[in-house]
Amino acid sequence: MTPTGGPIAPVPVAQPQSAAVTIAHRVREAAFAEVRKAVVGQDEALELMLCGLITGGHVLLEGVPGVAKTLMARALALSVSAEFRRIQFTPDLMPADILGTSVFDMKTQTFVLVKGPIFTDLLLADEINRAPAKTQSALLEAMQERSVSLEGRHTTLSPIFTVFATQNPVESEGTYPLPEAQLDRFLFKIDVGYPSDHEEEAILQSVHRGFDSGDLTRAGVQPAITQEQLLATRESMRQVAIEPPVLSYVRKLVAATRVSNRIRLGAGPRAGVHLLLASKALAALRGRSFVTPDDVRYLAGPVLKHRLLLSPDAELDGATPAEVLREVVNSVEVPR
Repeated sequence: MTPTGGPIAPVPVAQPQSAAVTIAHRVREAAFAEVRKAVVGQDEALELMLCGLITGGHVLLEGVPGVAKTLMARALALSVSAEFRRIQFTPDLMPADILGTSVFDMKTQTFVLVKGPIFTDLLLADEINRAPAKTQSALLEAMQERSVSLEGRHTTLSPIFTVFATQNPVESEGTYPLPEAQLDRFLFKIDVGYPSDHEEEAILQSVHRGFDSGDLTRAGVQPAITQEQLLATRESMRQVAIEPPVLSYVRKLVAATRVSNRIRLGAGPRAGVHLLLASKALAALRGRSFVTPDDVRYLAGPVLKHRLLLSPDAELDGATPAEVLREVVNSVEVPR
């Protein structure tokens, strides 16, 4: 944001390779400045969402109702010039409601393909665990390959296609656990908590002054980053360096989840790839051209915990995946 409170100038695309990390850092600052016009607090969750977006990874947001999960996704989509669509997942939702279907056109006497809401840039799958596995599986191909097979046609999705899914950690009645294959396709699982006392008071003050979460334009949120700039930022991730000991640290963390006697099913190779890419993205967003062990440790929870199945003994002890993962991370030596 400028000192006068005006919009941030667009981030230039044409930059020398040595400025790649600078581009990512400026994208972060531009997106944060816009989203903060509508969202108070939640900086950690927002940074991880942006990290997922520039990595090309999907994000699962878990939190009780009313903690701004949907608002953050909408504001972030607007700040990066992305088309935004929302699907409210319900038990009677069908795959065709997500992907689309063919409809007979009386004028042309032919079937016309009507595309579903999945054909967008940023898709919010709201309360994703309220739909049965058959409907949830409709997202698998799209999340992995960014393409959809529909009515015998193979259609490519937007190059920045990203799924932000939400779920309520408290209410379990009428919900369906996400299949392991689908959970593994999420780069992050982010716990979105309550705001602090100061932040909650700021929210109330904002509403008192007339803020309406349904009208982001009135709140002043506007595009600050183009899709071309976002894709250029993704390309710049290749230039973030990672030393061999840190790369080996990524592998050791993932492998350690497979040998722990408190974990029945550990993280697979895709988890290691996600942890590596996310670490490079986080380093660039924070203005560094190299990955540190702290980056890897910081992201181990959001990347790994939703991929783990605990052993029966750990479950009987009342342990959570986050607690067990913390034990595993602490057991792996940090490279100097």
